[in-house]
Amino acid sequence: MENFLIIRLSSLGDIIHTLPAFSALRKNFPKAHISWIAEKKGKELLDFVPGIDGIIVTHEKGWRKKIRERKRIALDFQGLVKSGFIASLSGARKRIGFHHKNLKEPLASLFYTERLEELPDGIHIISKNLKLLEKLGIREEKYEFPLQLPDKILNEVREKLKKIGYEKKKKLIIYNVGAAWETKRWFPEKWIMLIQRMEREEHFPLLLWGNEEERRLADKVREKTSVPLAPFFSVKEVMALIKESSLLVSGDTFALQAACAFSLPVIGIFGPTNPLRNGPFNPRDKVAFARLNCAPCYKRTCPTGLKCLERISAEEMAEMALEELEKNG
Repeated sequence: MENFLIIRLSSLGDIIHTLPAFSALRKNFPKAHISWIAEKKGKELLDFVPGIDGIIVTHEKGWRKKIRERKRIALDFQGLVKSGFIASLSGARKRIGFHHKNLKEPLASLFYTERLEELPDGIHIISKNLKLLEKLGIREEKYEFPLQLPDKILNEVREKLKKIGYEKKKKLIIYNVGAAWETKRWFPEKWIMLIQRMEREEHFPLLLWGNEEERRLADKVREKTSVPLAPFFSVKEVMALIKESSLLVSGDTFALQAACAFSLPVIGIFGPTNPLRNGPFNPRDKVAFARLNCAPCYKRTCPTGLKCLERISAEEMAEMALEELEKNG
């Protein structure tokens, strides 16, 4: 029986993008022992994935011993020096990773025993992850997300929504104003204009945020629109909230990736990142992306005043969102 170690430590959106590769691996090796090593926050998400035999959390007591307990094949989907080192630390006889030109930190390839051939830049990250399995003789193109949310969490989130005035007959529209990178955050004045243009009796708008900095941005929007803030904080609750929604409008963040995994309608706002690589993959979904000479740059700070996001108008976004809602009832 084969033993596999999947290495995808973070971020949450990238973990979601690795799930189809896990699904294909499990399908082709139904009796294999498959472990996944991730950071603590990633475990909250992976708890919803049936078929993983063990979730190892980095820096928890005994984690180094756990990754060495079985003779494994290690698959490094992260592509960083630290993830390559973990592959080596596991003692895996076969350590598989991407070509050094497809790695964020090319030195990570020094830890691999096998490397995939170079892939084109325009390939979606999910397809890129599936390609890594070709080193195991697996050829899969289908995107499958084995996520199962317990009814208990869904019901708890529904109760919290009721307390802030949500009625099931209305369409829950989530505006995810936050993002980890400053360069991924659309401007508060544009969110305000979008929400005002989207106002409908049958809609229930909600502002989603993450950390305190994002909370301040959401508060600016709330002050001008009276749209309530989502009272959710855990990864599990946010996923349940998204699953309940009719539409998500979001930048390139975990919320967007989760909605795509649940096949829920999304409108993506892309600035420094490439929607062909990171964006929605359902043909019905839409993205706003300004094709400037400097974009996509993948930078976390911008010397030009975020022209890529400035070019995206509230009118354009509202038109796409309303069309999406009409198409999907």
